Amino acid sequence: MRKKIAAGNWKMNLLAHQAAELANELDHFSSKENTACRICIFPPALYLPSLSANLKHVEIGAQNFYPKETGAFTGEISMSQLSSIGVKKVLVGHSERRSIFHEEDQFINQKIQFALENEAEVFFCIGEVLEDRKSNSHFDIVREQIEKGLKGIELYQMSSLVIAYEPVWAIGTGETASPEQAQEMHAAIRSKLADMFSNDTAQNTSILYGGSVKPSNARELFDQEDVDGGLVGGASLSAPDFIEIINALK
Repeated sequence: MRKKIAAGNWKMNLLAHQAAELANELDHFSSKENTACRICIFPPALYLPSLSANLKHVEIGAQNFYPKETGAFTGEISMSQLSSIGVKKVLVGHSERRSIFHEEDQFINQKIQFALENEAEVFFCIGEVLEDRKSNSHFDIVREQIEKGLKGIELYQMSSLVIAYEPVWAIGTGETASPEQAQEMHAAIRSKLADMFSNDTAQNTSILYGGSVKPSNARELFDQEDVDGGLVGGASLSAPDFIEIINALK
């Protein structure tokens, strides 16, 4: 049975003391509450060692990595380096990595394959831009991203993959897909997974919504049949807001 997940992507935000305070608040909350969902955070890379060592009840992942074991890749981090500090979760395919850093589907596929081969859990991000939705090609775009991103992935590896649907037009804009729009896309994603792998795989894969989730809309979104939680940006930088979103998954 697929898991409910509240994941916070901190992006390039927070100073060290702020990151520690926020993480500790979430860890304390998680230790006291009987939450039915997994709580994950993806902080900036330089905070990973200390947070990984200190957090007991909140899962931690990396926002990025490079798909090589070692080498002359200045500024990059390898999966083995992440694993050496206890980090075994990674974001791959986020729209900002695609648009700002020009990561294309083939490279994203390489990263997914490498991470899964190294026994990491992958949070695979997909989603359309506004032009795609206006031209009514959004379903085709998302299906293509899934097909190219998961090319060569074996059936057994899918148990280590979470999908996050992020309509790019709703990230950081204050706009949000309606619950109905989120549901229809999540259902289409699940159908594509069934075509590529199996119906059991599709039903057991957690699919998160990732476009301007906030306390005011979380419950409506999470009440949808195929929405299994959220990949939360700005609202995950506030402990009260993120906790309210977590509580919406109960």
